[in-house]
Amino acid sequence: MKTFTKTLVISAMLMSGAAFAAGTEATDPDVIARKDLMKSVVAATKVLGTMASGEVAHDAAAAEAAKQALIAASGEIEAKFTNNAADPASEAKAEVWTNWEDFLAKGKALGDAAGALDVASAESIGAGMGAIGGTCKDCHSTYRVQK
Repeated sequence: MKTFTKTLVISAMLMSGAAFAAGTEATDPDVIARKDLMKSVVAATKVLGTMASGEVAHDAAAAEAAKQALIAASGEIEAKFTNNAADPASEAKAEVWTNWEDFLAKGKALGDAAGALDVASAESIGAGMGAIGGTCKDCHSTYRVQK
């Protein structure tokens, strides 16, 4: 699959999750914090995806800021998921806490993929978006409730 197509598929997948999350209101502060963290990942990924697809002109500073936001979000995953809150709006499966080390490894993989991203051009961003999207898909397939 071409990089552009991968970017579009990943962006659509992330945005559909964000649209669903927006319709379900969490009440537990821990769940709210987790959802906010995931929204920041979606926002940063969208910035990069729109540059990679050519929808938006390449902006090195904005791309670097989005890259750094992904790295920072990856670093916050452990702290944001320490409490298994029983909020019906939570999209986290119980397996997050029963497979904690694997979950953390998947979160770290996001930071690693973002850290390796070359933001020098739209083309180089597109080349790295598959790795970022792959980490999201891998974690969500295992640890996110599919609705």
